[in-house]
Formats: sequence, C-alpha cells, structure tokens
Amino acid sequence: MVKQLPPFDAAKYKKAQRKQWNQDGEAWQYWTPTLDLWYGEASRQMLNLARIQPGHHVLDIAAGAGEPAVSAAERVGPGGYVLATDISEGILELARQVAHERGLKQVETRPMDGEELDLPDASFDAVLCRLGLMYMPHPVTALREWRRVLKVGGWVAVAVFSTPDRNAWGAVPAAIIRRRAQLPPPVPGQPGPFSLGGPGVLEGMFHEAGFANPELRAVPVPHRATSAAEYVRVAREAFGGFNAMMAQLAPEERETVWDEVITSMRGFESAAGFEAPGECLVAAAIKR
Repeated sequence: MVKQLPPFDAAKYKKAQRKQWNQDGEAWQYWTPTLDLWYGEASRQMLNLARIQPGHHVLDIAAGAGEPAVSAAERVGPGGYVLATDISEGILELARQVAHERGLKQVETRPMDGEELDLPDASFDAVLCRLGLMYMPHPVTALREWRRVLKVGGWVAVAVFSTPDRNAWGAVPAAIIRRRAQLPPPVPGQPGPFSLGGPGVLEGMFHEAGFANPELRAVPVPHRATSAAEYVRVAREAFGGFNAMMAQLAPEERETVWDEVITSMRGFESAAGFEAPGECLVAAAIKR
C-alpha cells in the first residue's frame, strides 16, 4: 500500500534540506574528484554561458562544498569577487576551506536562502547555480531574486538534471527506493532532481522571472565508476536525498534496499567498468 504524504510544507522542507547538507557535506567534499568527473563539463559550460570575465563580481547560489565558486574565482582573478552562498552553513565551511587552501582571497562564503537574498540590488555581473534550482520550492521566486541582484546586462546560468529517462544513475535507484518505502510518485510542481528537466520548463521560468534571451544546452553527464558497487557507495554517501527517502525504514531494511539497487545497477557494467547515463540541462539568460 502506497503511503500518503502530508501536504507540502516549504519551510519544513528547507529546514530538512539544511539539516541534510549539514550532515552530508563532508561526504560530498570527499567525493569531489569523482563528482567533478561527472559534472565538470556541465560546470564549464555554465561558466562559459555566464560570460564571466576577469574582475567580475559573481554570486554562486547553492554553492555546496565549493564548486563552481572556486572555478569562477579562478576566472575572475584577484581583481574580482565571488560570493558563495548555501542554505547549509556546514557545507559552506568546507567551501571556505577549499578557497583558503587554493589561496583564492576573492572568495567569500555566507549562509543564505537562495529564494531570499540579503544582498543589494544590481551588485553582481553573474549569478550561478549548479544543481540547486530544482530543489527550491519556488524556483521562479528564486530567479526573480537573482535578477534583482544582477546588474543590467548580467547573466544568470544554471545547471539542472533533465528527465528521468535520460538519467538512469538517479531514476533507477529512486524507483527501487520509492517502491520499497511505499512512497507515492513525485508530485508535479514540487522540488526534486528532475522537476525542471521537461521541455521548455527552464525557458518558461526565465521569461516569467523577467529574463531575456534564454539559451539552453543538453550536456551528457555519464556517471562512471569501476563497478556498480562503487557507484552505489558514492550515491549512498553523497546523495542524501536517497537516504532521506528511506528515513522511515529500519536500518536492516535500508541495507536490503541498497543491495537491490546494486543488483539493478549492474546492468550498466561492462568490460570497461560502470557507466550509467546522465544528462544535465545548462541554461542561461540575460537581465535587460
């Protein structure tokens, strides 16, 4: 029997997200080299679409453990400025450490809700958000805030996952977990990994938020590992959403779910190793 979820509560959801990333931030940082292999090309294309130049002031929303803020800081140089923000103060501390280790004094970190920016109008040349917008309860509200803090002629650039059928790395485990935990299907309009990946969704949101000239690219992000078991280790440690879906299951039951996920994901193994399909949509628009 499928469990009925309570009505969506955005404030409660954000509190849970903050708690989750305060807990899972170190795992995300630990797996950063692997994550950069998976999402690095999407990040580079996002930075290119944002037209970031030396001396620019850049705002990174949902910056996590430091990417793409650190890469943006390298592009703006010592004469520029990058403000890395996230709802989780714990994961931002990891981003601050990374910037410090690399000698990037132009990076500042500040905990902040991406839908409610405590920042002055027209203060940034570019706004970035990698794999964060789709987890926000009110993405158009967020985009309007980002437009407010952009200078005229500034660009916003985001990366989100496209549709489940093009992202087996996440869709296959999520379907197994949803079945085993007796969860209902995703609710349209609520945040989630594939909530903004449908045709025309991002472009429509850009227009609704007041942006112009949206550009969009589909970027393959195959999730590679030595084996399905190694991939699942990354997923269970760094992708807190999977564990959150199983929160009501007993620990031993969770282990059997992960065993089933490994078995299913072995279908993506070959003599060359493990590779599960993935795709990001990288999109940008300008403030006129």
